[in-house]
Amino acid sequence: MKFFKFILIVFLSFFIFQKNLIANDNSKLINKISKNLRCLICQGQSIYDSQSDFAISMKLLIKKKIEEGNSEKQIYEYLKNQYGEWISYDTEINQKTYLLWLFPLFLFIFGGILIFRKVFIN
Repeated sequence: MKFFKFILIVFLSFFIFQKNLIANDNSKLINKISKNLRCLICQGQSIYDSQSDFAISMKLLIKKKIEEGNSEKQIYEYLKNQYGEWISYDTEINQKTYLLWLFPLFLFIFGGILIFRKVFIN
């Protein structure tokens, strides 16, 4: 009888521990996603840092989407469809953002050419 009690306690402990691990993983994923999203109310703050009503509701939405089984990519796509590309700090390379990604490269090359001409040619 003591052996069965011991086995029961071990199984219950295992399931409680596993439930806590899953909850901890969900909170880490919620924090990771919310750190990469802009708060539309607070200028220059992420949803993670903001305490506005919008940010709180977004955290709850992210939690709900995770509990529904959506992946991180699916959540980002959903939010981009709802609020536009601007909500994400991580912009993708596409036709709309080529200039955003290539302008610093062109500027660096142009500056390097100017410095090279100034130092070595004159």
